[in-house]
Amino acid sequence: MTGEAATKPTNILKLAAGSILVSLVVLGLKYLAYALTGSVALYSDAIESIINVVTAVAAFFAIRISLRPADADHPYGHSKAEYFSAVLEGVLILVASLAILREAYGAFRDPHPLQAPALGLAVSAGASALNGLWSWLLIRAGRQRRSPALVADGKHLLTDVYTSGGVIVGVLLVALTGWEILDPILAALVALNILWAGWHLITESVGGLMDTALPPEDLAAVEATINAHMDGALEAHDLRSRHAGRMTFIDFHLIVPGSMTVDASHAICDRIEAALRVEHPDSVISIHVEPEAKRKHGAMTIGSTT
Repeated sequence: MTGEAATKPTNILKLAAGSILVSLVVLGLKYLAYALTGSVALYSDAIESIINVVTAVAAFFAIRISLRPADADHPYGHSKAEYFSAVLEGVLILVASLAILREAYGAFRDPHPLQAPALGLAVSAGASALNGLWSWLLIRAGRQRRSPALVADGKHLLTDVYTSGGVIVGVLLVALTGWEILDPILAALVALNILWAGWHLITESVGGLMDTALPPEDLAAVEATINAHMDGALEAHDLRSRHAGRMTFIDFHLIVPGSMTVDASHAICDRIEAALRVEHPDSVISIHVEPEAKRKHGAMTIGSTT
């Protein structure tokens, strides 16, 4: 292996390790912001950062497992391990939101004035800027490398950026108006937003564990590629696809003339596979060659039929 393919696993692991470091720095900054101000809203922001640290560690180990090659016990590879990390992250987000609601309730019953709000907000803003930059990098790299764990981590951090921005604005309003009751109300709103993000992340990851098919536009591109490179064959049908982490699984039936040699039919399959791997480099492609008697009268067309 040479070029990008050879360095891809190393790059993914470096990004996952970087997430651990960034999340620790952000946690320290956000806790400092809370300690300076005593704001329960900033405390809620810090609690979410604890979850960021835990999930960054989980994502790192999930990615390490997913990069292992196929073996006798896992002949299709280990790529689904990343979905377990994403599900764990979603569950922990839900737990964090409940913890924040608990603290918000206590502060609502006993509100207190803020201390050193300007300095605390400046520290929190710096942490949010770091989170925003890193989340953009993770989502971009995760989509390029088809890594659900990196994308999930990036989306979680991006949610953290949005909620932190809302917290900063809200705490600033508390400092300017003296309405102390806004602080716990804001924390509760942050918790509800986090709750929604966690639920969405869980449902998305469970879809990956359930072998959802390629999106319609990707499936249409696969069909077009097969049609463009199946010269010599009579028909292709029963196309199926699924995602498993960064891996794409594609299989279909290819109808060839009964008189065609094994070598000739194999050459057609090789040509189709090579074309499909240009669009889906991390893919497992299975083509079942059948004789003309199995034709479904959909010549040169793709599509599951019954």
